[in-house]
Amino acid sequence: MPTAVQDSTEAEHEPHENVGYRGPTACAAAGITYRQLDYWARTGLVEPSVRSAHGSGTQRLYSFRDVVVLKIVKRFLDTGVSLQNIRTAVQHLRERGFSDLERMTLMSDGATVYECTSPDEVHALLQGGQGIFGIAVGVVWRDVESALSQLHGERIDTGETLVRPNPADELARRRNRAV
Repeated sequence: MPTAVQDSTEAEHEPHENVGYRGPTACAAAGITYRQLDYWARTGLVEPSVRSAHGSGTQRLYSFRDVVVLKIVKRFLDTGVSLQNIRTAVQHLRERGFSDLERMTLMSDGATVYECTSPDEVHALLQGGQGIFGIAVGVVWRDVESALSQLHGERIDTGETLVRPNPADELARRRNRAV
């Protein structure tokens, strides 16, 4: 039987560990508004793990993992899961450490969020007969990787902006070949 997600710290393994993403980039990759991002950061739902904003003029910096969690939150909201249940699920993901995140499916019946790590667990939930929806976290992970590969990041150690050329931009490809 799948495990119900309970109130549950930081991830030990994280790709893109030397890159952070500013708010507008995190919003674009997660498909959320800046207003949502700001609210979620201020209320502690998804806080930036690289750098939080301190006063006027400073900008939050989100890790890759943070952006994945933002997109998961967005998907839960889109399906009608309550913010309270989403908070519980996010806390569980933090405590779990994100080690097997790509193989995880988060399932919900609208009232409870469950973590399923095998097809048997998903099947067991579906046997209950109630309406269930799932979020394959690995798919969200790859979606965020794809989106961020087209957007600007920032090196955490130096603050250098990483500009990623758009591979679909023919003019940029020609300029790069000419140099």
